[in-house]
Amino acid sequence: MTHYVAIVEEEEGKAVGVWFPDLPGCFSAGDTLDEALLNAQEALTRYADALRDDGRSMPRARTLTELKSDAEAAADIESYMVALIPFEAPALRPAAE
Repeated sequence: MTHYVAIVEEEEGKAVGVWFPDLPGCFSAGDTLDEALLNAQEALTRYADALRDDGRSMPRARTLTELKSDAEAAADIESYMVALIPFEAPALRPAAE
C-alpha cells in the first residue's frame, strides 16, 4: 500500500485543513483532526478516480526525505504537522460508474 505525505494545518477555532504536496488541488478538511484525516483519505480516492477518468495515473508518492529537499514542500513541513495517508491503488478497485 502506498502512503502520501499530507500537510495538516490545525488552528484553534478553525477547521483542520489537509493538503498533499505531491497532488496539486487535492485537499480536504474537517472539524477535528480525526475527521480531517479520514476526509483526506476520501480526497485521495476521489482525486485518483478523477485522474483515472481522464486516463492519467496518480503521481508517485515522494518520501518525507524527498519532500524536505523541495523548497516549497520543506517550508510547509517546517510550519505544519505531517501525516501519512494510506492509499489503495485505483487499479485494485472497480472503475467508477
